[in-house]
Amino acid sequence: MFIRSVKINKSYLLFCTIVICILLILIGVYLLYPTSLPASSSNLIWGNNIEEGTSKKKSYIKWVDFNATYDVLDKTSKLDINSHNNGETVQYNWIELLSYLACKYGGNFKKFNQKDLNTLTQKLKNGSTMEELTKDMKNYSYYYQAFDAILHEFIGEYEIEVPNAGTEEKTYIKKYGVKAFSPIAKNYSFSHYDDFGNARSYGYKRVHLGNDLMGSIGTPIIAVESGTVEALGWNQYGGWRIGIRSFDKKRYYYYAHLRKDHPYVKDLTEGQIVKAGDVIRLSWYDWI
Repeated sequence: MFIRSVKINKSYLLFCTIVICILLILIGVYLLYPTSLPASSSNLIWGNNIEEGTSKKKSYIKWVDFNATYDVLDKTSKLDINSHNNGETVQYNWIELLSYLACKYGGNFKKFNQKDLNTLTQKLKNGSTMEELTKDMKNYSYYYQAFDAILHEFIGEYEIEVPNAGTEEKTYIKKYGVKAFSPIAKNYSFSHYDDFGNARSYGYKRVHLGNDLMGSIGTPIIAVESGTVEALGWNQYGGWRIGIRSFDKKRYYYYAHLRKDHPYVKDLTEGQIVKAGDVIRLSWYDWI
């Protein structure tokens, strides 16, 4: 058997390599993008303009660990409330303060230092804006959106009914402060079982996205925030329950494991609007 060596021209080899690469690129483009795309670059799927009616992938925060400590929540909320009630020139927003601190600590509020909060508020008093102070914090928008979704209706302006002096009439006055309620009525005792995130296997595997509050029969249950009743009745996972969605659709309050035969107040129906502080049930069986 004879083996004959062939000398290949380097220029020819380079040309063939280039042709093969171009063919591979064209095949890749053909497979990735449909041939029916319009010629106008303004309408290409990677362009800025998307025709009305086409589907657009939504980008939103699906999960966030909210681990702000009581100390941080207490101090930032008081700064917000006091600055509004005292008519100060600079009125703080506790969600902005929390978001700034979260960026500084990488979301770990155990690193909280009072000096950092003092420095921030002093800069704001001196005329700096939060936009200026956070322009280089790439995660500020993320934390603000997340914290605002959690705390949006907890502090703000509200109206309260007060009696008029010397008459039986009542009037409403505006106030600013905490406007969310504890789900347990005042002066009723309860215990707190911190089982958020624990595994659940009944029905299907999942994590428990709630905290159980155990109390005694006869404890009034209160609507934490104003909203619309979305769920009412019994299911195999929560037993007798009430589901209330906030008006901005960002928070869902799920009151579960309510007492059989007396799970909620009379005439409460799905679609009904409830106000923060309303009694939604008069007694419970075990926990909510």
